[in-house]
Amino acid sequence: MRRALILPLFFGLLGLAVFLSLGIWQVQRLQWKEGILADIEARIAGAPVAIPANPDPEADRYLPVRATGQILPGAIRVLVSTRQMGAGYRLIDVFETEGRRLLIDRGFLRLDLDQPAPPAGPVTVTGNLHWPDEVTSSTPAPDRAANIWFARDIPALAAELGTEPVLVIAREISPPEANMMPLPVDTAGIPNDHLQYAGTWFLMALAWAVMTGYYIAGLRARQKADR
Repeated sequence: MRRALILPLFFGLLGLAVFLSLGIWQVQRLQWKEGILADIEARIAGAPVAIPANPDPEADRYLPVRATGQILPGAIRVLVSTRQMGAGYRLIDVFETEGRRLLIDRGFLRLDLDQPAPPAGPVTVTGNLHWPDEVTSSTPAPDRAANIWFARDIPALAAELGTEPVLVIAREISPPEANMMPLPVDTAGIPNDHLQYAGTWFLMALAWAVMTGYYIAGLRARQKADR
């Protein structure tokens, strides 16, 4: 009688061990990811430096920078949606500084507001370098006739505006612009779903344990009835 319980008990314990190990692994991944996000946040908030002559998209991602220059007319509008303000545009312009032409993300403009001209004089921009990875296979092509883009495609934007493929996302522009709200770099867009995955595996472990218990209890009941 007891021998008949060995096999289901074995597979029950094996499945439970697998689900628990996957849950524990996701908890470890969660701790690892939180450490990475903390490092990125510390880098974003660091003391700003001059924009490197040849910034590297990996080594200089999130680098805090500060520069003084001129924002030129002719902004490209990138359609976005924010949780607090709804739909609107990011304005991407040419930023001329120290003989260079770079891209600058001036911030968020609500859909119901007219597109403002850039500041007439020199401005000091404090922000972060970034190469956002927003283009997917489902991203529509830019509507150039309406001046609406659907992602910050740095190589394409640089080619369109005749700049280096370097984007400064403004954290602060001095003097500030009316109707414009900076959308600075943060870690909110970096996925961190490990807690959810861990919870799923632990729930599956619990369900597996309950089903195994019911199965073994039913098997024992049938064995007693057959005596």
